Amino acid sequence: MASIDLDKVLDKAWADKSLPEVLAAPVSALKGVSDRQGELLREAFGVKTVGDLADLKFVSWAKALAALDAAK
Repeated sequence: MASIDLDKVLDKAWADKSLPEVLAAPVSALKGVSDRQGELLREAFGVKTVGDLADLKFVSWAKALAALDAAK
């Protein structure tokens, strides 16, 4: 089962929200992602929420490539 320290990955305003709320939140809910960067992700890839970012095929591809490299 996966786990993550939400205080390390979420902006303070989102740290006490439920997982469904976080996945529906704007990408800027992630610590270190500005509103402007979120806007650029929306313009470039149609990403509006944290869930959209998680589902972005390019993220999946990059993670798969990194896993292949780690396995060698």
